[in-house]
Amino acid sequence: MWAVAVTALWGVNFVVIKWSMVDFPPFLLASGRFAMCVLPWIFFVRRPAVSWASLVAFGACGAGQFGLLFFALRADVSPGLASLLMQSQAFFTIGLSMVLRGERMKQLQYVALGLVVAGIALIGWHAVSSGDGSITLIGLAMLLAGAMCWALGNTVVRHAGRIDALGFLVWSSLFAVPPLFLLSLGFEGWDLITRSARAATWVGWGGMLWQALANTLLGFGVWNWLLARYPAATVAPFSLLVPVFGMSASTLFLGESLPLWKLAAAVLVMAGLALNVRASRAGAPPVAP
Repeated sequence: MWAVAVTALWGVNFVVIKWSMVDFPPFLLASGRFAMCVLPWIFFVRRPAVSWASLVAFGACGAGQFGLLFFALRADVSPGLASLLMQSQAFFTIGLSMVLRGERMKQLQYVALGLVVAGIALIGWHAVSSGDGSITLIGLAMLLAGAMCWALGNTVVRHAGRIDALGFLVWSSLFAVPPLFLLSLGFEGWDLITRSARAATWVGWGGMLWQALANTLLGFGVWNWLLARYPAATVAPFSLLVPVFGMSASTLFLGESLPLWKLAAAVLVMAGLALNVRASRAGAPPVAP
């Protein structure tokens, strides 16, 4: 039940981001999200026993992941497709593990990768051949780059070892705020920043707070609690529900259409992700009762 609740939070968050951008431009929204992850919690949460370099690196990866995601959601991709494409981080993570740690893919994972690539290619083909506003090539490139930043963040976490997840999120967020605010200052301008802050409604501020508390601190806190309590092979498959909730919420609340090409792409990508999870579970060592 808790795993389903967390994936529902993460899926619906793509719609919340879109709502929040009615009041805030993307880079300002992203910097505010991380600022709310820092304050006031940093005064009550102990710094985790990891190096400053790990905190800086994870914060920078988070800035890249959410900065690119928010910017793409402004006008270059629909929330439902964004929730689907960001899950490609799983294969970027595997690729980085192969390069940096010498890990090898299983045969089933090559099949899984082929399905995901086919789904992404279908989305790219539609971006080129149609102008219906669902996604542009720039949006596709930004989302894949954001997924790569997510994968780099996963690599930082793996290198850090066993950590206090809440403390790691709070303290690393401190290093995501400055680059995102500088991007906001450079691309969006001080006038837009001040006007947005003064004119923002409860929807904008509530959406920013939702992303910090519900999506990040609560969502990742519960997820990591589940990973500590149950085998990863049991918990990880629930992440496949994120695009389901994301696409459903976008259709329900924003009226995003679900034509055949989009459903076919979703089936290909999610089938690839499911095969990857199955291959990972097959290679996992047995867990003691």
